[in-house]
Amino acid sequence: MTGLATVLFLGIVAQWIAWRFHLPSIILLLLFGFVAGPVTGFIDPDQLVGEMLPSLVSLSVALILFEGGLSLRLRELPGVRRVIFSLISIGMLVTWAIGAFAAHYILELEFSMSVLLGAILTVSGPTVIVPLLRDIRPKATVSSILKWEGILIDPVGAIVAVLVFEAMILGEFSKAPAHIAEGVIMTIVVGGIAGTVGALLLIFLIKRYLIPDYLQNSVSVALVLLVFVSSHHFQADSGLLSVTVMGIFLANWSSITVRHIVEFKENLQVLLIGILFILLSARMELQNFKEVGFGGLIFLAILIFVARPLAVFCSTVGSGLSWRERAFLSSVAPRGIVAAAVASLFSLGLAQGGFPQAELINTYTFLVIVGAGLVYGLAARPMARLLDVEQVQPQGVLLLGAHAIARKIATKIRDEGFKVVLVDTNWTNVSLAKLEGLPTYYGNILSEHFLDDIDLEGIGRLFALTPNNEANSLAALRFSEHFGRAEVYQLPHDTADQREASDLHPKHLRGRYLFGPDENYRLLEQQIDDGAVLKTINITEEFSFDDIQERYSKLFIPLFLIAESKTFEVVTHDVKLSPRAGQKIVALVQE
Repeated sequence: MTGLATVLFLGIVAQWIAWRFHLPSIILLLLFGFVAGPVTGFIDPDQLVGEMLPSLVSLSVALILFEGGLSLRLRELPGVRRVIFSLISIGMLVTWAIGAFAAHYILELEFSMSVLLGAILTVSGPTVIVPLLRDIRPKATVSSILKWEGILIDPVGAIVAVLVFEAMILGEFSKAPAHIAEGVIMTIVVGGIAGTVGALLLIFLIKRYLIPDYLQNSVSVALVLLVFVSSHHFQADSGLLSVTVMGIFLANWSSITVRHIVEFKENLQVLLIGILFILLSARMELQNFKEVGFGGLIFLAILIFVARPLAVFCSTVGSGLSWRERAFLSSVAPRGIVAAAVASLFSLGLAQGGFPQAELINTYTFLVIVGAGLVYGLAARPMARLLDVEQVQPQGVLLLGAHAIARKIATKIRDEGFKVVLVDTNWTNVSLAKLEGLPTYYGNILSEHFLDDIDLEGIGRLFALTPNNEANSLAALRFSEHFGRAEVYQLPHDTADQREASDLHPKHLRGRYLFGPDENYRLLEQQIDDGAVLKTINITEEFSFDDIQERYSKLFIPLFLIAESKTFEVVTHDVKLSPRAGQKIVALVQE
């Protein structure tokens, strides 16, 4: 019991440290596992879970890939579909061939072992790609390509590796090409059908309200695992594809919401990743790493600097991607939990089958995971900046409401050089905004199709400015997932009793209050009717913030600060304003 609690604790601590200091979490997880296992002997995974380890690993990976599938949106595919499918087909074959060649001639592995290792190292995975993309924030095109590739390549690469492994165990490696071709076709058919049936069943149960809300997460986990083992029963190791398909199907079914399931799976994934990496790395033998030598580093370099760029080049010929985008795609291909899990299971099976180099499969896989994690984790952001594919922190504003007040605020923001988009269901308001040259969207911001229809690149925050308190709160709740809770704002609720407002609209059910605790829609409208105007004022050493307040003593309501670096800070009543010389302040003032 102590050992299991320690594994869980180390997994969470490693991921927290990685978040706190902006480090690749996979490196810390492996380090903690090495120290807890082979270095100190404090954790013995074989003693902790025994023969259940392969089952635990397989079921955990299934849940992780299902969660990855839930993050994929079909709206991201137009324009990059061909590149994505080329990367998981042509690109995978190129990576596999080069990896196998290098393993055979540089690492001096047997030919069958080299082919297996090359297949294992074709995978990437959401556990490493998604955090990397979140940290780097590349532009939409390359971000979509890397996310889709990283999630889809896992079941594809794992299936190919499994088929190679089976051919080796059965002693029919010479027949491996035919066995792999047949296995891939059967896996696509069985996995696709099983995943679709599982998704449709869960959709039916949710739509018909046959599952109470508090059981939906538990039922979804149980059903995912059932789909995984059922698919595996009919076609060995097709389960990984089936759960990925199930996740994609659910994520793109518009008539139900799976947001709560996604949130639950994300939390579960954090626990599973920590447990798996700690357990798998704790099983490693330090002696095996001492035998790696210089050849292992050359092998790693070939995968990073030869295999990946060549795979991207072959997959993107004639794609329309710029050379900068192709170069960045070439510089990102980390390996994650699927590679670690598959290698550990195969190493165990090959050792039991009497293969003398079995443990080296595990050793070289973990070498690539660590080495690639370090290289890509440290180099990806500088490469993104060098190649100009990194999104700068988006400063634009999505404004809910296109009425007179919203138009005045949007115009002022636009005039300062920031992107704005106004959304309203009132056609008159939208028409007036268009006449003023403001970008608009006519429709419901809460619509399922809203994010499909609008380009939010360059937009980093929401201002909910309607006179409807509930509409503002609902919009803030929805877009807190997109922009983060710190960047969704709304007008204060229109009530004289602040205690009542706090009771009716608690913080976790709304956005941050804009401008001040009393600046609700009704008051702003009255102040503008009385002659107040929006004004941009330069703060200098000679004309300080105190001087500005004294100059506009009749009415002075700060709205936001604009820094020389072209970023702006929204004024809210929960953060003390700290203006300084060199900044501009946009305020509602009355002469």
